[in-house]
Amino acid sequence: MIYLLFSILFSTSLFVIFKYFDIYKIDTLKAIVVNYLVAFGLGFGLSEITFSITEIPEKSWFFGAIILGALFVSIFFVMANTAQQNGVSVASVAGKMSVVIPVLFGVLLYDESVTFFKIVGILIALVSVYLASVKEKESNLQKAGLLFPILLFFGSGAIDTILKYVEVNFVPANEVALFSGSLFGFAAIFGLLILLVKTIQKREPFGFKNVMAGIILGVPNYFTIVFLIKALQTSGFESSTLFTINNVSVVVVSTLIGLLLFKEKFSLKNKIGVALAIIGIVLVTIA
Repeated sequence: MIYLLFSILFSTSLFVIFKYFDIYKIDTLKAIVVNYLVAFGLGFGLSEITFSITEIPEKSWFFGAIILGALFVSIFFVMANTAQQNGVSVASVAGKMSVVIPVLFGVLLYDESVTFFKIVGILIALVSVYLASVKEKESNLQKAGLLFPILLFFGSGAIDTILKYVEVNFVPANEVALFSGSLFGFAAIFGLLILLVKTIQKREPFGFKNVMAGIILGVPNYFTIVFLIKALQTSGFESSTLFTINNVSVVVVSTLIGLLLFKEKFSLKNKIGVALAIIGIVLVTIA
């Protein structure tokens, strides 16, 4: 339970940190690159086994770490933009409602059970992302307003699906830190490549505040993944129950923080969307 609690706290903190990035005018891409370098260093520094860098390509989870690394840097950037443009609560709803995607893959690929409540939960999930994201006082829905929440929804779902598959089939309990550090390392490499292209197009100083912001982001980002994997590996804890508690808690806490700390404005549609998100998560993961 302690691993799950820490995963919830660290996961929620990411949305809050991204919101502060916007307030303090942090270059999100630069901070994300530094963040992954920090997470990479923590993963290798806290590894529970002795290893050599040359051994990593031989690990059974190596290619899974590459794929996840590419997805991580892409979706992290999307998450940042969602939190900054749409709000902390919208980002948490779009990200955490993505739990329906691994559930769908479980039904389609692994012949898992299909129940009435599970189908209803999936439909509610899709509706909730829209309602929580849509802005009032718009004559027409602005594509930019919904683009990032939708991308975050599907991207987070892809990450959860692949992470669960790799963790179950290829990651031994004593290699969690090494695996996490490796996927963060690949994310850093992809991020550096993107940053290099941008630097060639427009040269500008990196900025000390961007480095500090990346360090502040990197520590909770690393521990979010580590504690989630450790929680999944805890015996006697069903993954459906774990994901329910984790995702609902992050949505609720992020919404409260958005209201109390950032004074985010919620329309009736947004409130209904957040409420449906909680209901949808419960139905999908428990049904």
